[in-house]
Amino acid sequence: MSRAMQCQSCLPWGSWAQLPRSLAGSRGTRSVSVRAAAVPGPAGRCFLRKILRTSSISLPRNTPRPTSLPALTPAHLLCLSTGFLGMHSPWLADLPSPPSRAPALALRSPAVWGRKGGCVRYQGGSQQNSAQPGSSGHAQSQLRNVASSGAIKKHQKSLSAWFSHQPNEERQFGPSFSLDAVHVDPVIRESSLEEILKPSPDLTIQNQLQQPSRRVISLHNLFDTDACGRQVKNVVLYGTVGTGKSTLIKKMVVDWCHGRLPRFELVIPFSCEDLSHSHAHISLRRLITKKYQHLRDVVPVLEASNLKVLFILNGLERLNLDFRLAGTELCCDPNEPVPPSAIVVNLLRKYLLPEASIIVTTRPSAVRRIPGKYVGRYAEICGFSDTNLQKLYFQMRLSQPGCTGEKGQDCSSAEQENLVEMLSRNLERHNQITAACFLPSYCWLVCTTLHFLYFTRTVPPSQTLTGIYTSFLRLNFSGEVLDSTDPTHISMMKYVAKTVGKLAYEGVMSRKTCFSEEDLQQCFEVEMKTESELNLLEVFRSDVFRFFLSPCVQPGKEHTFVFTIPAMQEYLAALYVVLGEKKTLAQRVGQELSEVIGKVSEDVAVVVNIISKVLPLRFLPVLFNLLKIFPRYFSRVSGKDKDAIAHTMAEELFKEEDYYNDDVLDQINSSILGVEGPVRHPDEAPDDEVFELFPIFMGGILSRRNRAILEQLGCSIKNLAAFEIAKAMKKTVIRKGRKGLPPSELMDYLFFLHEFQNERFTAEAIRSLRAVNLSSVKMTPLKCSVLASVMSTTCHEVEELKLTSCNLDSGGLRTLFPVLLRCKALHLQLNSLGSDACKEIRDLLLHDKCVVSSLRLTNNPVGEQGARYLAEALAGNRSLTQLSLLHTALGDPGAEAIAQHLAENQHLQELNLGYNSLTDAAALRVVEVAKRHETLDKVQH
Repeated sequence: MSRAMQCQSCLPWGSWAQLPRSLAGSRGTRSVSVRAAAVPGPAGRCFLRKILRTSSISLPRNTPRPTSLPALTPAHLLCLSTGFLGMHSPWLADLPSPPSRAPALALRSPAVWGRKGGCVRYQGGSQQNSAQPGSSGHAQSQLRNVASSGAIKKHQKSLSAWFSHQPNEERQFGPSFSLDAVHVDPVIRESSLEEILKPSPDLTIQNQLQQPSRRVISLHNLFDTDACGRQVKNVVLYGTVGTGKSTLIKKMVVDWCHGRLPRFELVIPFSCEDLSHSHAHISLRRLITKKYQHLRDVVPVLEASNLKVLFILNGLERLNLDFRLAGTELCCDPNEPVPPSAIVVNLLRKYLLPEASIIVTTRPSAVRRIPGKYVGRYAEICGFSDTNLQKLYFQMRLSQPGCTGEKGQDCSSAEQENLVEMLSRNLERHNQITAACFLPSYCWLVCTTLHFLYFTRTVPPSQTLTGIYTSFLRLNFSGEVLDSTDPTHISMMKYVAKTVGKLAYEGVMSRKTCFSEEDLQQCFEVEMKTESELNLLEVFRSDVFRFFLSPCVQPGKEHTFVFTIPAMQEYLAALYVVLGEKKTLAQRVGQELSEVIGKVSEDVAVVVNIISKVLPLRFLPVLFNLLKIFPRYFSRVSGKDKDAIAHTMAEELFKEEDYYNDDVLDQINSSILGVEGPVRHPDEAPDDEVFELFPIFMGGILSRRNRAILEQLGCSIKNLAAFEIAKAMKKTVIRKGRKGLPPSELMDYLFFLHEFQNERFTAEAIRSLRAVNLSSVKMTPLKCSVLASVMSTTCHEVEELKLTSCNLDSGGLRTLFPVLLRCKALHLQLNSLGSDACKEIRDLLLHDKCVVSSLRLTNNPVGEQGARYLAEALAGNRSLTQLSLLHTALGDPGAEAIAQHLAENQHLQELNLGYNSLTDAAALRVVEVAKRHETLDKVQH
């Protein structure tokens, strides 16, 4: 049995469909017990002095301070230890619970000392007071002064401005919506540590959308008393990637800033990512004032007052916390400098500011880093597990009045309502789009894509579909490492590209979209060799797996998995290839190592010693035999195969197909909005899978902007690699361009060039394109913008542009205006071009750079007014020789207008006015003018 197979057999994997949410291995803390007999006599007095000195415990005011400590017996020390546990369990965080009837010393911490006294007992993240602590008049006075000073109001204003800030991705693809205007809270269900650690049920769509066994709790009720009536102080809010943890916290802060969270008088949010980058010792007071300067007058009275404070710790998985006393010392002084992680630990222990409330957000794999006794409530963010929440989100997001087109005109409300209705019907089928929108982040992707396809009247040159998916990944991963405790610190996106990308690529190559558990094991487990790799796999399964793969809902395929969004499979497959993960053995050695091997002597031991530093040991026997016979083998091989990735891309680009398909934009549209008409019968054979986005994504990923974003995510694409790939693609792309492609494939070709975002490359590919046939391709505003953007890279004349039956309107003609100027033969038959479109055509024909010689407007509702615009164009145009207005509803007035201006034209040779219901008088009027025309020799009416 191979080593890899041995690792698989030892792995307690279970079923992929169960996906346990716990980490591999135990990361809990070890219990520590202190025996009273171990510190008798003087040692006991030293022990007590040390505790009193380090913890700032004070005696009651009416108790005289002893000048010296008496000798302590084991019984005294037992009473001492149980007294500490009775007041605050974080004193000895890992000691076993004390006897229920053990006496307690009358020692109290100033933070919990009141006029009448009383013992505070900490259990399970909540505090239960036997007597409500009072506060002195001085503290109350301080609190009133702070409240009246306006410091907290300034803090609220600052937080509101920061947390209401929308990311660039939101502003780029649509109106900037505030969290108050467009936000739907995800489902939050109360959980427990036992539920977190046990294996989850099968990930079927029914289990995702219906989980009635667990209590749903709102965000504002997280700190309500628990089932035992104890006040909750520490809350752990966990969820997988994409469930909306960060957005929910932003909404919580904004709500507090606007007075919608009256439970707390002060909210102090911290990013654990920022805390993880700081290793210098700092006090809690300095940490707060450094982040929030407006609170410099509030921090000194936090401990002395009864101010209701909430600390928010977002992204706890970024921190490595150690709750053992030997790892993190006790600290109850907000002015004492300690590492940031120690501040977090002591806050959660309730040893530092014990009255403060804390909410922690984290991924499931890091939940166990906090001992259960410090957590009062576990709550899981379940996303939009209710389809009604999905519909509400889409209704609010897509029906905003801010969607504007060119010249500030609002998008048609009927179009918006139609999109929302189609999407709603698609969700009601409980199909794959419903499983995808279980995660709020995918709802954002759906809305952004629809905005890209429909609501953007003029697409900026840098706006691409690949850019949407790349930005989507940045929003959800933002350079996160998969496991902060792993020494490799591999980025989450890099790990996904290596593993999920491999699965996606193999699926694309075999035209496969459904994957079995065996497929998953083959891609994820085959190279598991070390404990570190197994731990990374467990973290991935717990935190990230459901973001990319979800259970298939097709009948008969319930036990298989598909990519949550179909296009994501093609994106990750392209990323897998471009990143060079599909390399041969010689390529993995690298050019530099090849040159070193070529220069060394033929001593096999020296060569093997060099190679063993970069290659796994299992390759050494093969290399030994190769180098023994051919000592300079790698120098020659790598010289031939150094651009194998480029050749791979060139081979995969625009593969020959035996059938024609709709263009990729229409395919994306149908996958989101569904297909109108009867649903396919389960017994009917499915269509062959089409992966036309795969080469488009490969080109789009190589654009400078997307490479910069991927660099932030830990996926580096070198300039040399991009250059070699582009050079290898150029010949293939140009050859395909010269070949007569069908209209749908030509649209994909143009879309690929737009996604590539390389003007020089596009210009060389387009220069040879003399005839453009896009007949029957629905030219949406996006496609018109793509065509205009690609064709604008050159200024060569186009012999023929066919846009027959393309659903063109005046807006599309306006977008294509620079392209139409350079077209000699322009075919616009069978569109919906009325008088407004004819006005655009008039401006086109009157332009001094217009080269249009043949214009066909057959079967368009031109009408009388449209004919007047065209007549004005004929009077001033100098290039047009053929004009076809067959079946355009001109009528006698339209024909009269054309005849009136026809005499001013000096170049027209052929005019077709047939099937326009002209009377004999109108037809004779046109004929009479045509007889006197110098160049017009053919008139049809």
